[in-house]
Amino acid sequence: MLLRLSLIAAAATAALSGSALASSPDAWADFRTEVRGACLAAARAQGMRNPEVVTHPFGSPSYGIAVLREGDDKRICVFNKATKAVELT
Repeated sequence: MLLRLSLIAAAATAALSGSALASSPDAWADFRTEVRGACLAAARAQGMRNPEVVTHPFGSPSYGIAVLREGDDKRICVFNKATKAVELT
């Protein structure tokens, strides 16, 4: 019984640690590029011409996040990771 519990605990630990390492640095860079592009397009559609875009490196589990600034105009962009939909404040 103890051996069985040890094997289950080891398998669970391996599965959980593997998910934390699932995304490579290149995958995160691609994600930031996707968030930046989607947020920039939405901002331009709302009248911003060439805003500075600062993208959070990883976002939350469900959303990518960016801050856009152009002069006194500042907006927050939320990018839904599942649907790719974007909303600006």
